[in-house]
Amino acid sequence: MTVEKLSPKNLLLLSSSREGQTAYLEHALPMIDSFLDSNIKQVLFIPYAGFAMGYDAYEEKVNQPFQTIGKEVVSIHRFDDPVKAVQEADAIAIGGGNTFHLLKALYDNELIDAIRKRVDEGMPYMGWSAGSNVAGLTICTTNDMPIVEPRSFNALALVNFQINPHYTDYQPPNHNGETRAERLFEYVRANPHRYVVGTREGTALQLKDNRLTLIGNKPGLVFRDGEKIRPIKCNTDISWLL
Repeated sequence: MTVEKLSPKNLLLLSSSREGQTAYLEHALPMIDSFLDSNIKQVLFIPYAGFAMGYDAYEEKVNQPFQTIGKEVVSIHRFDDPVKAVQEADAIAIGGGNTFHLLKALYDNELIDAIRKRVDEGMPYMGWSAGSNVAGLTICTTNDMPIVEPRSFNALALVNFQINPHYTDYQPPNHNGETRAERLFEYVRANPHRYVVGTREGTALQLKDNRLTLIGNKPGLVFRDGEKIRPIKCNTDISWLL
């Protein structure tokens, strides 16, 4: 699976919906406001990852912060034809939650190709946590439990690498499980031709005008089989990953 290098893709892939003790999406609002053109007033929200809280509640949770920047969020579950909703959307946001449930629902509703086509046409796509994870080639570097089985692990492939949101170096005292880095090195050992980008909470990957950057105030990391972890500085061009 490959991605065309030269494209009008317009992506904002947030690591998380919160940073530290901030309110929901508070840290992300300046990024989102800058990302979305002022003429975009309504955003199609895809809540499938947050099924446990209920789609109505999730829509309202996201709508509250979006309204502070003059945007209305409408959830895709309110439409009789979800594919048509994507085709007619001005922008899409996919929220966090369980990545496996999200991807299964995207396949079940035949939305994979529909979203890819609209993104290739330049429609803004933003996601956080699971919504960022599915923008990569596969969901094999998610942090989530496989509570359901999607049709495939192949994701939207809006970028030509894997994403690991919520990346952390923290290892609890006396905890003997693998570190996040060890798990990601397992992936690249099994898939030596692929890159994995770890993004820390509070940061985001942004693709605009064929230029990929990490925005925020914390470095990211790139994993590749046979190579040392490569740090990514914020606000530097990392388009070589495309």
